[in-house]
Amino acid sequence: MLWRPAGQAELDLVAASGWRAWPPRLPGQPIFYPVLNRWYATKITREWNVPREGAGYVTRFGVRRGYLGRYTVQQAGGRDVLEYWIRAEDLEEFNAHITGAITEEARYLGPVSDLEFTRAAHALGQSLPAAWRDYLTGSSWFSRGWLPNGCYLSLFTPDESADAAGAWSPAAAKFPGLVILGSDGSRDMLAVDARRDPAPVVLIDISSAGWQDAVPQADNAAQFIEQLEAGTFEFTW
Repeated sequence: MLWRPAGQAELDLVAASGWRAWPPRLPGQPIFYPVLNRWYATKITREWNVPREGAGYVTRFGVRRGYLGRYTVQQAGGRDVLEYWIRAEDLEEFNAHITGAITEEARYLGPVSDLEFTRAAHALGQSLPAAWRDYLTGSSWFSRGWLPNGCYLSLFTPDESADAAGAWSPAAAKFPGLVILGSDGSRDMLAVDARRDPAPVVLIDISSAGWQDAVPQADNAAQFIEQLEAGTFEFTW
């Protein structure tokens, strides 16, 4: 199992291949670098792809062990900084030995503007939690994907939070102070009650009758972000 950090342009080409192949290297790119663990792929994605393209992806894919045996694992830094060096002219053959599909494990986005937070606060009638603002205005933030523990999350920009609340109207009126932070990728929404300080992070089913039906997930946004970044957040149902 290998990992690969990718920018938007590269991921679009992978998608065009049916999620089966990496695109040919560009001029001046003689080596293709798949890496051996998620931590390293995430580090490159957040420190390199996101600043360059505004979005970065952590991908995962399998390659036949017998084929990889012809290559030597390269340690490019610390103990976990491990990668393979695949020559550009070998990439077509490398792709032929990929097993299954290349999958997007996580997407990271670049900083959200202050203007977007102001716009969302106006639309929602209340400000988003300060810790959430700090996280989304930082250099990169987890937007969607699988955490290392297998939990799937989809998190929203402020504009998306406002759009989600509007789309849920008039049912959203049962939740005064509602700020939707994201979802579990299905029918349940991660949200906070902005009337409370600190505002707890809760899970709301779309059929919920009000805040009394919300299931607590974290004491506040800062605690949720800490668990998110550590990859340990899990839904409580």
